[in-house]
Amino acid sequence: MAKEIAVLMAAGLGSRMRPLTEKVPKPLVKVYNRSMIDTVISALEKRGIEHIYIVVGYLGEQFDFLTEKYPNITIIKNTEYNEKNNISSIHAAAEVMKTADCFICEADLFISDPSIFKSKLDHSCYYGKMVKDYSDDWVFDLDPNGFITRIGKGGTDTYNMVGVSYFKQNDAKIIADAVIEAYKHEGHEQLYWDEIVDQQLDNLKLVINRVSAEQIMEIDSVEELKAFDPNFEKYN
Repeated sequence: MAKEIAVLMAAGLGSRMRPLTEKVPKPLVKVYNRSMIDTVISALEKRGIEHIYIVVGYLGEQFDFLTEKYPNITIIKNTEYNEKNNISSIHAAAEVMKTADCFICEADLFISDPSIFKSKLDHSCYYGKMVKDYSDDWVFDLDPNGFITRIGKGGTDTYNMVGVSYFKQNDAKIIADAVIEAYKHEGHEQLYWDEIVDQQLDNLKLVINRVSAEQIMEIDSVEELKAFDPNFEKYN
């Protein structure tokens, strides 16, 4: 297997999960007594990822203990997290993205089934879950061969983004270079990094790695956390 690394995006404010995130960054919020980021890291380690880079911003110093717990972790500081959208986290990690096949993961996921990272990945891909009927979330349009033709918000009976993607080294370099180029132009501050990937689809061959909603959870609010883990207050 080729060298693989992972970039975990952990810089955001986690505003929708206040008041929990007033003192703790969202990826360190505990679900069933495990921080969300720990479920991502341990699942990646089961795959044998060589190195994990965590891009931090809001309350970033609280992630420092992870470099002691896991010897293969490096912290990258995103100093622009409060002024720019999440393109700033990819910009902060752009040079390391070019060095190997690369997972890019949201750090505020709860991975209930680590086997989702054990798949043999022959193509660069986004992990996606099928959602029937209309969804206003981030979705993918596919051509008849299963390649992604659009990444954007809103779609019907299609795969939704779940916060995990994987890029072969050449594709990771295309995306990193495109983010660096976008930074030269006014308006980049408001961009999501996935919009840059969408702009580069003609240069990429991206497919969907299918997962179920039960295997990977996106928990965006205290209400959702309470519904998923009624005892969350005991350890947060």
